[in-house]
Amino acid sequence: MAERNEPAFRVGIMGGTFDPIHNAHLMIAEEVREAFGLDRVLFIPAAHPPHKQGHKLASAYHRLMMVQLAVSSNPWFHVSRQELERSGPSYSLLTLQELHAQYGEETEFYFITGSDTINELHTWYHTEELLQSCHFVGTTRPGAPADTTELERLFGQLAREKIHELVVPRLEISSTDIRQRLQAGRSIRYLVPQAVEDYIIKEGLYR
Repeated sequence: MAERNEPAFRVGIMGGTFDPIHNAHLMIAEEVREAFGLDRVLFIPAAHPPHKQGHKLASAYHRLMMVQLAVSSNPWFHVSRQELERSGPSYSLLTLQELHAQYGEETEFYFITGSDTINELHTWYHTEELLQSCHFVGTTRPGAPADTTELERLFGQLAREKIHELVVPRLEISSTDIRQRLQAGRSIRYLVPQAVEDYIIKEGLYR
């Protein structure tokens, strides 16, 4: 009797500056984990995101600490500091290459991002090679789908096989709004995990 192939280990990738991480990040990661049967989700804070050159970020140390505090209660969520420890821009392809070396080529990776970012995928570094290395999950709001026609025109079969959509609950939270609230002395309660709010207050961030 032939042996059954074991299903590939599935890892979600939740990248971003996380400046700061908030509850919408966590909700989206959990929705994707459940929908795609992921074995874990890696939160990877970016050190030097190419699309945010010139934007002043909180220190890598503070952003990493906030992510660690935010995900600590979820056993499927893990934190990777690999982009913070690498010099140069935080290109996703380099991250994927390092992850494949770490987890094995048979591991399936699912890069989690928004539908607006999916529509801009053609501007990313070595996009076709990236699509060959992982799946992309574009989380969309109800009534705001990704432009699948344009994606298929650009990437053909790769788009059909490697780009997926998932409608998630609408949760209007942004890191920009959180920073502005803090600068104005307003509350951020229920927008971020309590441990993250406590850390921000303790360290006097975003004032």
